[in-house]
Amino acid sequence: MTVRFIGAGPGAADLVTVRGQRAIEAAPVCLFAGSLVPRELLESCPPGARLVDTARMALGEIVAEMVAAHRAGHDVARLHSGDPSVFSAMAEQMRRLDAEGVPYEVVPGVPAFAAAAASLRRELTVPGVGQTIVLTRTSVRATPMPEGEDLGTLGRSRATMVLHLAVQRIGEVAAELVPNYGADCPVAVVARASRDDEVILRGTLADIAEQVRRAGILRTAVIVVGRVLTASEFPDSHLYSAARCRD
Repeated sequence: MTVRFIGAGPGAADLVTVRGQRAIEAAPVCLFAGSLVPRELLESCPPGARLVDTARMALGEIVAEMVAAHRAGHDVARLHSGDPSVFSAMAEQMRRLDAEGVPYEVVPGVPAFAAAAASLRRELTVPGVGQTIVLTRTSVRATPMPEGEDLGTLGRSRATMVLHLAVQRIGEVAAELVPNYGADCPVAVVARASRDDEVILRGTLADIAEQVRRAGILRTAVIVVGRVLTASEFPDSHLYSAARCRD
């Protein structure tokens, strides 16, 4: 049978893909991170499905559940918040499933940064302002960052930067980015993007840390840094230009 890693989206239950929804509906075993995956999605599981909250489970325990289900002849829906290609710890699960000979597939989902951009009503690639997005995080209690991926190095391009898992140290993040981006660089923090309790903060590298502190945001937030957040004077893209050859 097959394990399907499914992107459950950023929080709103209706932001799962049709393919993901169908996979959930067909799987007699569903593993999910209880603190991040919307409970409404679990209502799509078949009657009597085994539901396993992995929020407090270690990697070995999670993989053991999937291996046991496979050997019992059951498909598995493994739900990850956002899109599993980014900061999901999917790679280490795949590595262990490979060792056990368990087949798997990946169903993409809506990533948190895309939901945050939608809430902000901003395009993150604006002609003449920013055409590159850096997706990254910082090290606190998480795995250390590889050499050369510190914020000072990544910020040299002054590309639009999106940080996950970093809001708890927003003050340090801002301080590390100021030398490259400037204290007046626009910043937005979107907590719980797409959910009913979503919070949006807008400011600059100079004042965003204080805003976050006052709002009491400690987790489940995306930080967006870059001039694209406030850009209004920019050239139209070539995509829809009347001068573009469409033959």
